[in-house]
Amino acid sequence: MHRREALKNVAFLLGGAISASTMGVLFESFTLPENEKNFVSFSVQDQKIFAEFADIIVPKTKSSAGAKAAGLGKFIPMMMQDCYPKEMQTSFARGFKQLQDKSMQDFKKSYVALTIPERTKLMVDLRLMSIADKDAKSEENKDLIYFFTTARDLTLLGYYSSEIGCTKAREYVLVPGRFDGNTKLKPGQKSWAT
Repeated sequence: MHRREALKNVAFLLGGAISASTMGVLFESFTLPENEKNFVSFSVQDQKIFAEFADIIVPKTKSSAGAKAAGLGKFIPMMMQDCYPKEMQTSFARGFKQLQDKSMQDFKKSYVALTIPERTKLMVDLRLMSIADKDAKSEENKDLIYFFTTARDLTLLGYYSSEIGCTKAREYVLVPGRFDGNTKLKPGQKSWAT
């Protein structure tokens, strides 16, 4: 199975948790022209920021490692550069810069220097901003909201299609027995990944 097919399957399972623009990119089955791939670039330091961002969305728990351990710091920019058209890459990169600007504005320090509670507060603020903007459709925060929504989507897709996400965060059976579409889960039992 190819990467895009695997991600489509995970996106389908995540349903309403993924934005329409991310679903569109994954389900469009188009191939980017070579001149649109890697239209924007991200540094090793940027990858560290992506990893920390993703780890707020899917943090480490008692039973599974978080998004950072699943390699989301590299996954997010790779997906953006390989799968998204250049207009979306450009908007994402501008939004990424605005995230760092907002961190400096709100907390007077860089994103990687923020504490976990400060990152969580910033994430909540971005989520509320994206909800408020659905009706307003303002241009002011368009790129920041696009970055937040897309990075969140790619975090969920990357994590739940990673080995850690499939085997640690969800119940995993290497060779399942019979199909039972109406299996009762015990309290606290994880959903199945097959």
